[in-house]
Amino acid sequence: MAGRKRKMLPVTDAEATIVKHKNQTDLTLNVSPAKLKNNPCETLENAQHCEAELSHYFTNNDLHQRLEEDFFKQSCISLAKAFLGKVLVRRCADGTELRGRIVETEAYLGGEDKASHSAGGKRTERNTAMFMKPGTIYVYLIYGIYLCMNVSSEGEGAAVLLRSLEPLQGQPAMRQLRAARRREGARLLKDKELCNGPSKLCQALNIPRCFDRRNLAADPEVWLEKDPNINPAEPNDIVSAPRIGIESHGEWAKKPWRFYLRGHPCVSVVNKEAERQSVSANVTSNLVPSEVQSHTGQHNVKKA
Repeated sequence: MAGRKRKMLPVTDAEATIVKHKNQTDLTLNVSPAKLKNNPCETLENAQHCEAELSHYFTNNDLHQRLEEDFFKQSCISLAKAFLGKVLVRRCADGTELRGRIVETEAYLGGEDKASHSAGGKRTERNTAMFMKPGTIYVYLIYGIYLCMNVSSEGEGAAVLLRSLEPLQGQPAMRQLRAARRREGARLLKDKELCNGPSKLCQALNIPRCFDRRNLAADPEVWLEKDPNINPAEPNDIVSAPRIGIESHGEWAKKPWRFYLRGHPCVSVVNKEAERQSVSANVTSNLVPSEVQSHTGQHNVKKA
């Protein structure tokens, strides 16, 4: 259960700068990154950086449906797929809401899954959330500085890592939060780069370590929603690929338990081979028995 290591610089004392999109006035916010990190939305409020900015994928902003406890009561792999297309919401201190659609996940099953923090049923102070009821948030630190967000599922010690989001609302605030962890003068991030990685999405939505062991079904500051205008992802839309950053775990690194929406620009890492294999598998599964024989080159031989 590891995020992909990316080269990122620590917070500096430089002032964060946001450049607004075209047709808007450029605006510089003189705020120390430390203050931004502690209370981002209150700091952004006066500069109006928490204004709603919607993705063209996001429709009917008034019909939000919060996912309740029953949704999370699924097996780990099933939940990892079910998350795709759902919307993660972060409510800031001033009431502003940041939204991102989940486009990539990874399943960690615990037990025999040696890549899981709970492998072999091992319980520690760090991974306690993985053994709590489905829907519990598990936030952990990687490389000593970055955070990753997971959600527990059914199954002893099983949890789903949220890998990438499509930013839907509050991109200026997300850009400000990401800028606080980047080099002064670094280029402005594109929307698709704001949340395309497990640590990036935690930075962009300001998911802190203290969210560990909270429950997504009941928490007032972070939750999941169903967009009533978006249908659940179809099997043909989902790519199953090996998980990332667990190469040292041998055969478990090859398990196709990373799931992402085919062709989505916010996916962190595209696996072309896995995409080809999934297309072939879906074509075969949709054929009737006689067509399968033709497709695979196998035919019935009449016995004497």
